[in-house]
Amino acid sequence: MTDTPAIAAELRRLLPHAHAPYSGVQVAAAVEGADGRVHYGVNVENAAYPQGLCAEASAISAAVTSGTKTLRRVYVASSLPGLVWPCGGCRQKIFEFSTPGCVVVTVGRDGQTASATIEALLPHGFRLDPADVRRI
Repeated sequence: MTDTPAIAAELRRLLPHAHAPYSGVQVAAAVEGADGRVHYGVNVENAAYPQGLCAEASAISAAVTSGTKTLRRVYVASSLPGLVWPCGGCRQKIFEFSTPGCVVVTVGRDGQTASATIEALLPHGFRLDPADVRRI
């Protein structure tokens, strides 16, 4: 089991690394692979909207780059008060890489957390069998 307080602390440490000159909202995310390794990312905004990256997509990219393609847990924190959840596009990205029952944990500035499975956040997520892609 991953150490949620340690990951939450690392997310808070990474928030200033976000590139958010347009929205001013800093977001950091962590994804835990099925192998137990944790990969981090931050949001990177771009003037050519929507070409920026959400923190969750950035963390997933870091995981895939290191060879991890199966997620069992996702964490997200932001500079906003309260709790934030992944956007719809990131929910789909998480769904595609997750094991069934993958837990998404949101971490507030005050240390408050909440969690939900990716299936609860995206009840009809789309998962294409890689064998089907080869037939297209």
